[in-house]
Amino acid sequence: MFTAVLWDFGGVILTSPFEAFNHYEAGAGLPRDFIRSVNSTNPHTNAWARLERNDISPLEFDDAFAADARRFGYEVRGSAVLALLAGEIRPRMAAALHTVKTAGFKTACLTNNVVGGDGESSSVGRERSAAISAVMERFDVIVESSKVGVRKPEPRFYEIACELLGVVPAECVFLDDLGINLKPAAAMGMHTIKVVDPDIALDHLAKATGLMFT
Repeated sequence: MFTAVLWDFGGVILTSPFEAFNHYEAGAGLPRDFIRSVNSTNPHTNAWARLERNDISPLEFDDAFAADARRFGYEVRGSAVLALLAGEIRPRMAAALHTVKTAGFKTACLTNNVVGGDGESSSVGRERSAAISAVMERFDVIVESSKVGVRKPEPRFYEIACELLGVVPAECVFLDDLGINLKPAAAMGMHTIKVVDPDIALDHLAKATGLMFT
């Protein structure tokens, strides 16, 4: 039934940056989930959205995010947020990607990212960068918001992925950690899996693909 598996990057292949956000918030005396609240207000026009579409540079984002944050009564620079984005590779997810690829499924990475980043961050160590590059090589297609000028959850983003893979949405399984990104994909006909607990998500992926993940 399915011929392609589409993967989000940060929060699926990598650990979620939300954990780093919460740690920063606790240390800075900010309300829990403050950064996520700023990023989800005016989600198509705020500083975060414009950065991921490459409408503004990281330097411009520093001021733009600060302006968004001040509307909520706190001072947070965009540079501080960008410094929190580097996640760690989840070995079991990376292994699952390899299993899916080896089994003959088409694979794509669908990532909202920023120019100069590795999918979610703009500053990585050499060893980590090499490990991420090795994972990225397993994808047939990589769709980056900073390069195509649209971002999840805009429907055009998913259409681009399908066009590049040569599939229709009904042939796709899509894994993402955000419900807002999964909703339009499901409306298009994709089989969606929300990644909260990676082990549970892989159980759902196993049922959808008929594969076993160790």
